[in-house]
Amino acid sequence: MEKLTAPTLCMVLKGYPRISETFISNEILLLESLGFKIHIISMRHPREPFTHASVKNIKAGVDYLPSTIWGNLFPLFIHNFLLAVKKPILYFKAVKKAIVRWMRTRKSATLKHLLQAGYLVHKILPGKNIVHFQAHFAHSPTSVAFFSSLLSNIPFSFFAHAKDIYTSDTRQLKEKIDMARFVVTCTKYNQAYLSELAGKIQTPVFCVYHGINLDYFSSKERETKCTPPYKIITVARMTQKKGLEDVYQALAVLRDKGFEFKHSLIGQGDDQPKIVALIKKLKLEKLTELCGTLTHEQVIGHYASSDLFVLGCKIADNGDRDGIPNVMAESMAMNLPVVATNVSGIPEFLEDRVTGLMVPQKDPLALANAMETLLTDNVLRQQVAREAKKRITKEFNNKTLIMDLAGIYSKMITGLERDNIEIKN
Repeated sequence: MEKLTAPTLCMVLKGYPRISETFISNEILLLESLGFKIHIISMRHPREPFTHASVKNIKAGVDYLPSTIWGNLFPLFIHNFLLAVKKPILYFKAVKKAIVRWMRTRKSATLKHLLQAGYLVHKILPGKNIVHFQAHFAHSPTSVAFFSSLLSNIPFSFFAHAKDIYTSDTRQLKEKIDMARFVVTCTKYNQAYLSELAGKIQTPVFCVYHGINLDYFSSKERETKCTPPYKIITVARMTQKKGLEDVYQALAVLRDKGFEFKHSLIGQGDDQPKIVALIKKLKLEKLTELCGTLTHEQVIGHYASSDLFVLGCKIADNGDRDGIPNVMAESMAMNLPVVATNVSGIPEFLEDRVTGLMVPQKDPLALANAMETLLTDNVLRQQVAREAKKRITKEFNNKTLIMDLAGIYSKMITGLERDNIEIKN
């Protein structure tokens, strides 16, 4: 007799593995350590030639969906046709919902997500004993989970983060909240926004910070005093919401004041040509280094050798904004003083003149003044670094926070119950 498969949580992801989403791989790894059986559905294959070392320890199986309609029309059509024949009522219900959603936005992605869901349910789902779909990010992965739920009668939920919340059509997002078993997000700022958007909808919206693995970060205190040339670091994708233009304008102010420094930017993105052009315009080429995408281990090495971490997050023209950048928390865990802006969930951890310095968004002069203060005021520098380390250790430890997330899953998902796990949210 064939052994029955344990109840399985299906994680629907945009891509797997992804260098920029360490928090997701860490979450999966920790949930597995608590006894959860997980299967990963990825909407596309990895785009980076390398990955973080922790990914190798994940046991979850992975299936990849056809990432485009053209080039995959035959397998998508066959599996959707067969599913429609087997489950005509459910399939008609999903098609009807897809038409309503398409009428709102006129986006062809709605059709793709329906076809991907049909492929998932007919080809991948059988035999895996999946009892729940959990999507990371409220846009396309949740759309696939949403339609997969309609096609299979298996409930879904989603974890909302940043861009996926604030650039989504509010009507579509509200409908996803209404249809989901529950929603999780990573900041109280997001939780308040989603709860307000939901209005009278009864779907629970939980807040669980991602946290970081503190084992990776040295607890060694730095020298009280740092000396020029100062090493300043930013870890960010090159996109508008990261405020890199403001960071470089601020660095130009420091340069003009006679400060000696070297700035390193770790990360890539669509705005790279614009950032490179700005660096040249400001004549900062000799003072800046574009490191590209690095492994987590390499990034930690940069934290260890730097004097200051700076991030200029802002609300982008399209409404996009950060939650709590994990790289900021990692810097704080490394006793590296932080200067950042008061956008979105950042004030939930960065308390001005307590755990770092915080300035208004889109204000390069304020950013420059804050950097100057933390580089030259040795007493304040040591004080904020120490308090930041305490706060991150107490409130951003992923091994503690995963218990909250596991508690939610255990309570909200039938078949995934685990003893002695409680929600602390």
